[in-house]
Amino acid sequence: MTTVTERASSSASVPTATDLVGRVREIAPILTKNAAEGERNRRVVEESIQAMTDAGLFKLAVPKRYGGYETSMRTMLDVSAAVAESDGGTAWVLTLTNVCAWLTGLFPTRAQDEVFGADPDAKVSGVLTPTSETTRVDGGYRVTGRWYYNSGSWHATWAVLGIPITNDAGEVIDQGLALIPTSEMQLEDTWFVAGMKSSGSNCLVATDVFVPDHRVMAVPPAIEGTYPSENLADEPFYRSAFVPILALVLVGPQLGLGRAALQLVQAKANKPIAYTYFTAQSDSVAFQLQVAEAAMLIDTAHLHAYRAADDIDTAAATGTYPDFTQRARLRADTGLVAESIVKAINILLSAHGAGSFADVNPLQRIWRDSSTAARHAVVAPAVAFESYGKALLGVDERITPLI
Repeated sequence: MTTVTERASSSASVPTATDLVGRVREIAPILTKNAAEGERNRRVVEESIQAMTDAGLFKLAVPKRYGGYETSMRTMLDVSAAVAESDGGTAWVLTLTNVCAWLTGLFPTRAQDEVFGADPDAKVSGVLTPTSETTRVDGGYRVTGRWYYNSGSWHATWAVLGIPITNDAGEVIDQGLALIPTSEMQLEDTWFVAGMKSSGSNCLVATDVFVPDHRVMAVPPAIEGTYPSENLADEPFYRSAFVPILALVLVGPQLGLGRAALQLVQAKANKPIAYTYFTAQSDSVAFQLQVAEAAMLIDTAHLHAYRAADDIDTAAATGTYPDFTQRARLRADTGLVAESIVKAINILLSAHGAGSFADVNPLQRIWRDSSTAARHAVVAPAVAFESYGKALLGVDERITPLI
């Protein structure tokens, strides 16, 4: 258990976003070296996890009370993107672990103490979907369920998982999130996919696990900005809008993947274009146009991501909660980021040529990781755009509760 003195000392030395990105650059050779092995083994190499732990990168969303950095949405984007320049799967695990730490910061202090008070380096994974059954018992719930897909499952010590909230009669009366130690569950190795292979997004299984009331949070009030933490007055980061932060954080790795693809294609632009007279790709106007278009799409993604992050951070700092239309636009920003990066990477693959798909070429992993992550249900551009369009036009019909 950390002492008050230790926590105060840690709070006084919180690094800036620039410092944190600098730490990523320092360990980048480790992350890059381990990328291929992580993909083969379908989990981030432990050396990379330890390097990020030592660099404090898992503390971005841990409250300062526990020695964390309690940063911001913008900082989480910056750090996730920087890691993704080395490896998308590693960035995804870091991103999901950090946002689940933020979710933990919304729970009552007693629950936070059990997670971060007992272990300041605790790592939390999570799945919002309530694929489980619950029985109301004295002081809490008995929970049985299976949760796909739990990113970072190999490294997590706790998980925040969706559950139905039931009454004494067994009727479902609400939807919630439960904090459960992974030591009380089983992990099934089920993650066999085309991209984001190293994210280790396996299935967690709980069988009749007891979860006390203080480790259960209702989701509908959270979507509207009502959280059970007693510390919100002093911790503005945890006043951030629920769905916008859970959605936007997912495209942090996309920003880094887009930058990495562009940098690689630029660096290799001195190679010839097969079956043409061009001895260097960079001499071709067609190639120049493709690179420019991709770069502008990547810039567009950054502009929307940072606008959304700044809006989330400003609202949290001022104690205001974005209304439905604002939240819908923030989710639309998220969808546009993913869509823009996917388009940019596809253009860069074509510009670079068939060599993009060689196993030894990092571009093929960037492409697969980006394409897979962009299909996350909370990122889906079509759902986001329709929700925003309905909000702009005053159409009352809602197609998702996650706005």
